[in-house]
Amino acid sequence: MLFGMPELPDIAAYISALEPRIVGQPLQRVRVASAFLLRTAQPPLASVEGRRVRELRRIGKRIAIGVEDDLWLVLHLMIAGRLHWRAPEVKLAGRQSLAAFDFPHGSLVLTEAGSKRRASLHALHGEESLRSFDAGGIDIFECDINSFRETLAAENHTLKRALTDPRLVSGVGNAYSDEILHAAQLSPLALTKNLEPLEWERLFDAARQTLRLWVDRLRAEAKNNFPEKVTAFREGMAVHGRYQKPCPRCGDRVLRIRYADKETNYCARCQTGGKVLADRSLSRLLGSDWPRTLEELEALKKR
Repeated sequence: MLFGMPELPDIAAYISALEPRIVGQPLQRVRVASAFLLRTAQPPLASVEGRRVRELRRIGKRIAIGVEDDLWLVLHLMIAGRLHWRAPEVKLAGRQSLAAFDFPHGSLVLTEAGSKRRASLHALHGEESLRSFDAGGIDIFECDINSFRETLAAENHTLKRALTDPRLVSGVGNAYSDEILHAAQLSPLALTKNLEPLEWERLFDAARQTLRLWVDRLRAEAKNNFPEKVTAFREGMAVHGRYQKPCPRCGDRVLRIRYADKETNYCARCQTGGKVLADRSLSRLLGSDWPRTLEELEALKKR
């Protein structure tokens, strides 16, 4: 299964699935199997046990579980962490099982694939402590176009970087930024300072519509079954994870830019006026032979 860090729509789906299962229910016990998971010492983790869940919140890409006496558990799943709803007091088996949160009617189990332990759990007391996890990014559904433009254009960054910066936009990462930019028909490397008013309108509308589409779709799925197969690569996405597959708008092959352990997927015909964006490693290798247009790219493939 392909992973990818859960983003706003995925977190919204988790919360929708958890609310009817745990809100109003006592958190009977927290079992932690990995010493690397818990990142706080105070308040003691045992202090949340026996207290009823009051509410759930999304904080960026984190899930916050609030219990009585203003205590909070904050989960960050990172790339490979996932949540599962299991039978009450299910045994934590295998290296991937990191923790279980036991309720009367079931256990919420946290797993993390792979050998790297990046997922985290924080126990907190009070709203002020909780606010420290908010990076400050705007909520796409609560801002207007003016605050959206002012926030993203405060510094001159590429659209890809601006959309995925948690200090600017809350809950959007690699996957949904690709989808937003494709819907807006804008290049991921376009600079915020260079955008025209109509392009800002397209970007704002695309961000709201794309995220709303996926929030609604994933929440609808979560009503029937707990979301067990959370991934950044979903059937029905336009470009993300669809390298070399046809763009649903124009039919040209989806291209990508690779950097570090991430990649950006885009359609050159729809987003860059036919220009092939330089992949850092490949462009260094090919030098002046790097294809600048779709036609040059196709010719290069035929050599």
